[in-house]
Amino acid sequence: GAGGLLGSGLVRHLASRGEHVLVPGPVPWRDEDLASEVLGRAVDALVEAAGGGSWGIAWCAGAGVTGTPQEVLDQEVRVYERFLETLSERSAQLDPSLGSYFQASSAGGVYAGGSEPPFTEHSEVAPLAPYGRSKLVAEDLTRRFASAQGVPTVIGRISNLYGPGQNLAKSQGLISQLCKADLLGQPSLIYVSLDTIRDYLFVDDAAAMVAALLDEAPRRLAGSDESHVTKILATQRPVTIGALIGECRRVFGRRPRVVLGASPVARFQALDLRMRSVVWPDVDALATTTLASGVHKSLLDIAQGLRAPVADR
Repeated sequence: GAGGLLGSGLVRHLASRGEHVLVPGPVPWRDEDLASEVLGRAVDALVEAAGGGSWGIAWCAGAGVTGTPQEVLDQEVRVYERFLETLSERSAQLDPSLGSYFQASSAGGVYAGGSEPPFTEHSEVAPLAPYGRSKLVAEDLTRRFASAQGVPTVIGRISNLYGPGQNLAKSQGLISQLCKADLLGQPSLIYVSLDTIRDYLFVDDAAAMVAALLDEAPRRLAGSDESHVTKILATQRPVTIGALIGECRRVFGRRPRVVLGASPVARFQALDLRMRSVVWPDVDALATTTLASGVHKSLLDIAQGLRAPVADR
C-alpha cells in the first residue's frame, strides 16, 4: 500500500532513517490473479534482500471506505488472504525471530457500533458497515498467520488518518475535503451531526508509530504466549466536527463553507469514536502533531496538488 496515505508516509519515514525499503507495485488490485503475482514477486524480493537477517512487512493497503460495496471488500480480503498464503509458503526462508509484521486496520470501522466510548483494545468490537466487518475478517487472517508462523505481529487499529497524500477522490478524509473546498471556493457537504466526535491522527505521526511497532514487536512479544497484539493508533485527543471546523477557520483565515446534508452511509457513522489505548502506551507519545499544524500541512499539500497559491498562514 505504498501509494496510499499511510503507506507513502511510512515509506518516507523509513527512508529518512536510512532503511532499505522495498515497495511492490504497481499492484493491479482489481485483478486478483495479477495482484497476487505482483505481491508474490515482492515477497521473493524481500527474502533475497533479507538474506537470513532481519526483516519487516507493513500491510497498509486497502481502497475500501465506509460505503464501499461488499463485493469490492470481499475481493480485497481475498487478495490479502492469498498474500498471506504466499508469505507462509516462503516462511522457511525468513527467520521469524528476526522479523515483524504490521497490518493496518480501522478503529472507526470495528468500533462504530460500540456503546461505551472511549474504546480500548479490550472493548468489544461492533462494526456497523461491511467495511468494518471486512477489517475484522482481515484481522483474523493476520492472527492465524502470526500464530502459525510465529512472526511477531501487530494489528494497528488506526483512528481517522489525515495529512499530505490523502486520496481526494475517495469519499473520506473530512480534513482534506475541507481544505480542498476552501482552495476551490466550494462548499463541503457534511452528513453527520456537528457534535460527532472523532480522533484525527496525522499521517507522519502514524508512520512513526508503525515504525516503532515494527521495531519493538520482536522484543516485546518474545516472552508472550501470543505472537500477535492489537493496538489502537490514535492521538487520544477527541475533537467534535464543530470544533474541527473552528480550527480550520483559524488556519484558513476564513470560515469554511459547510453544507449540512444527508447520505445513505450516514447510518454507518457513530456519534462518539473516542479512543484510549492501553497497549504499549509509550508508543502513543509519538502522536505529537497539533490539529492546527496538521490542517495547515494538509492545506499546503493540497494547494500544491491543485497548483493553487496559498499564503504562509
